[in-house]
Amino acid sequence: MKKLLLLSALLIFAFGFGQTSEYYYNLGNSKMNTKDYYGAITAFTKAIEINPNIYQFYYNRAISKDNIKDYYGAISDYTKAIELNQNYAAAFNNRGLSKSKLKDKNGAMLDFSKAIKLQPNLSEPYYNRGLIRYDLKDFYGAIADFTKMIEINPNDSFAFVNRGVSKDELKDFYGAISDFTRAIEINPNYGEAFSYRGVSKAKLGDYNGACKDAYKSQKLGLDAYTLINLVCN
Repeated sequence: MKKLLLLSALLIFAFGFGQTSEYYYNLGNSKMNTKDYYGAITAFTKAIEINPNIYQFYYNRAISKDNIKDYYGAISDYTKAIELNQNYAAAFNNRGLSKSKLKDKNGAMLDFSKAIKLQPNLSEPYYNRGLIRYDLKDFYGAIADFTKMIEINPNDSFAFVNRGVSKDELKDFYGAISDFTRAIEINPNYGEAFSYRGVSKAKLGDYNGACKDAYKSQKLGLDAYTLINLVCN
C-alpha cells in the first residue's frame, strides 16, 4: 500500500480570491469525502476556471483523477500544482505514486526523492521510494528507506512488514522475523505479518513456529493453505 497525501477537507486561504471559487473548492472537497470523484472533478474544474492560479485546486483535482484511475490526468494536475508551488513536497510524492501506477518507476523514484529533499521529515516518500526500490531488487536501498520511515513514524506496521520482506530477500531471516513480530505487536490482526513470519521461520527450520503463524494468518482471513500444507505435515 503506497501512501497518498491529502489536503484537509476545508481550507480557508489567507490570500484573496473570489467567493465563488472558494465555494466550488469546498464543494469539491465535500464530494471527495463522499467518494464522488467525478463530482469533485467537476467542482474543482469550475474553481480553476474562475481562478486558475491556486495550486490546491489542481492538487485536489489530481487526487480525484487518481481515484478514478485517470493517472495521466492526475500527473498533469500535480505538475501544474508544482509549477505554481515548486516546494510542494506532497505534490511530488503523489505525482510519483501516479507515475508508479503507470509503471514509470524511474520517474516515480525521481519524484519521491525530490519530495524527500524538500521535506526530509515527511515519512510517506521514504515508504513509497522503498517500495519502488524493492520492485527494482535494490533490497539494501529499500531497507534504508523503510528504516527512515520507521524513524519518523515508529508505529507504522506496513513499514516494518516491508522492511522484513526486504531482509528476507537478503536471507536475514532473524532480522525479518523481528520486523514481522514488531508489526504484529503494533497490529495484532495483521494477517500478512503472520504469514510472512511463518515463511521466514520455515526457512530457519522452525516448522512448529511456522505452522502456528500459518494457522493464525488463516484465522485472520488469508489463504494460507499452501504454507500450512508445507510446514504443518
